Amino acid sequence: MIIIHVMGGLGNQLYQYALSEKLKSLGKTVKLDLYAYRQAQGEEREWRELELAWLEGPEYEVCTMQERTDFLDNSMKLPDRVRRKLFGRKNRTVEETKDYMPELYEMDDVYLYGFWGCDRYYVDILPLLQEKIRFPKSSNPLNERTIAHMEQEQSVSIHIRRKDYLTVADGRRYMGICTDAYYASAVHYIRNHIENPVFYIFSDDIAYARAHFADENMHIVDWNTGRESMYDMELMSRCKYNICANSTFSIWGARLNRYPRKLMIRPLHHDNYETTSVMEIKRNWQDWILMDSDGKVL
Repeated sequence: MIIIHVMGGLGNQLYQYALSEKLKSLGKTVKLDLYAYRQAQGEEREWRELELAWLEGPEYEVCTMQERTDFLDNSMKLPDRVRRKLFGRKNRTVEETKDYMPELYEMDDVYLYGFWGCDRYYVDILPLLQEKIRFPKSSNPLNERTIAHMEQEQSVSIHIRRKDYLTVADGRRYMGICTDAYYASAVHYIRNHIENPVFYIFSDDIAYARAHFADENMHIVDWNTGRESMYDMELMSRCKYNICANSTFSIWGARLNRYPRKLMIRPLHHDNYETTSVMEIKRNWQDWILMDSDGKVL
């Protein structure tokens, strides 16, 4: 059996779920560890909701507390404590250490801790993921109306993530990646390749979006908030073309897009600490258009 630790917001939860589907397709028995959302207290507890549970379609087994304890070898029972004292801890945790780890396919009886965001893991099961990851029907008629427009237009999503990326903690990791030059170049690329594109802007900073994306045929999507924010991902997926931020949220919006001639643009790097070479990133994200912070297509 393999247990996958689940953490983060909706985009990251979808990666961890997707890895479970990938491993199941290889004949593995896989369970998800939802401890951080359900039993954990204090600093161990995720501050975000288990949004994966709000979707329709994903199927997964959840590990028991005993299975979690056995894999992490943190039982406080006396025999286990004595064994650890005499022979040391049995470490069955495998942590994510690089963008793509194909050695996962050969593993079993391990606890996987990481985000597992590389596109290369999922290319062969993308139709399965697109079928299984479904959103419940929105109660807001604006969403249905917008989807109807998107289907008739050369619709393009643009995702701008700012607020948490501007904090001291996250700023070091994420800022300086999706620059004005990146977005200007991405929009220019779309306009050079698509006739009469219509842009839909998604952001956690609506005031910024209104000030910087006010051209003709640019529409700000500002009505999905709180728990309804997940519908922004659905709307992105219903656009025909996607300009992503360095955010798993919009990466999944693009990945769930079923338009056969879609174009998916993403920043070259996801964070400032990334060490993967340009050549390796291109190999791991083959169906994507990669742009650097200067707006250069790689």
